[in-house]
Amino acid sequence: MAQKKRSATKTKSPLLKKITSILSRILIWFLSVSILWVLAYRFINPPITLLMIERNIERKADGKTFKTDKKWMRFEDISDNMKRAAVSAEDQLFLKHMGFDIKAIEKAYESNEKGKKVKGGSTISQQTAKNVFLWPGRSWIRKGFEAYFTLLIEMLWSKERILEVYLNVIEMGDGIYGAEAASQAYYGKSCSSLSRAEAALIAACFPNPLRWTPAHPTRYIQHRQYLIMRNMRRLGPLDF
Repeated sequence: MAQKKRSATKTKSPLLKKITSILSRILIWFLSVSILWVLAYRFINPPITLLMIERNIERKADGKTFKTDKKWMRFEDISDNMKRAAVSAEDQLFLKHMGFDIKAIEKAYESNEKGKKVKGGSTISQQTAKNVFLWPGRSWIRKGFEAYFTLLIEMLWSKERILEVYLNVIEMGDGIYGAEAASQAYYGKSCSSLSRAEAALIAACFPNPLRWTPAHPTRYIQHRQYLIMRNMRRLGPLDF
């Protein structure tokens, strides 16, 4: 009887070792690829995102043509008003945190637990990680990957690079991505010359760019624009 138990243990041991070995290789491969991917995008501008692909699939399903309006703008060429509007609207502690605003996350969690309207506590860093490296969605698995990639870009990119990528890939309308495409679509000019009011109105639509548009702002969006402009005045200098 004891001999049979020893035999079963010996049989299971190689199998367990094999599974552990495979999982270890997968983990090492994932870590290596993800780190190299993030490091590469520190210098290379992301050509496309999964959200852009998904939106075009949705457009095709609706009988529309493919549309991806985007034009990369260097950080120094983007209006300071647009940078300040984005930070004021989405993440006023952007320059101070390491990717996560714990207080904002706690507030969002408490609000969602009470059954109120679902709120997010995502920082600009988290949104950039999600937009560039991941798929759209709200699953816990995707949230886990989002946290991982957020830590990576915080460690391997500068804050300037994070905000530059964010303002160039964020969805800003139907088939419109990035500050330059949005500025051209809504104001017929480059984002380098956006006024404070124009930049604030664009930023006011960030949470739901397919529902809200600077072209036809609702009262709610106009109120958000006012709040963002007020925050822009209060915001200190963006020292990168």
